[in-house]
Amino acid sequence: MAKVDVDLVASILNDTKVEPETIDQIMRKIQQELKIQEELAEATREPRVKNQFVVLLSDPLEQVAASDLAAWVVQIPEMDSPSNISERIARAAREYNNGRKGRKFPAKSVGEACEMVGPKFLKPERIQIKTKLPVSVIKTDNRLPEDKGDTISISDLKG
Repeated sequence: MAKVDVDLVASILNDTKVEPETIDQIMRKIQQELKIQEELAEATREPRVKNQFVVLLSDPLEQVAASDLAAWVVQIPEMDSPSNISERIARAAREYNNGRKGRKFPAKSVGEACEMVGPKFLKPERIQIKTKLPVSVIKTDNRLPEDKGDTISISDLKG
């Protein structure tokens, strides 16, 4: 069904030989119907799903204390558990590998799956890979260094 602008309908009715009271009545009914449809659409709309970011760390040697680590940033729904991300990626990679492109260029690791598997296979698993290539992980002690000697105290200005 084609959508018609309400102003266009009003101008067409004004151009015809219809009484102004009838035009006002028709326009009020159209406005009421539009309002009802808007409220119905609002009521049936699903609430927006909030997402959380998770870092999937590549640790093939099982040495988290190592200095050269690679990771992928993944986004999942807020209510889902991050502990099964690897399983979800494996299922998506399996589906990808069963396809035409996957049979030709199969994903054999989590890294290859993050790089090659498209959103078509990841969406049913409710997962989004934000970084196709691995990013470096830098270790920090979570403290900011203190500035020494850069600040001037009030006593320095008086003297």
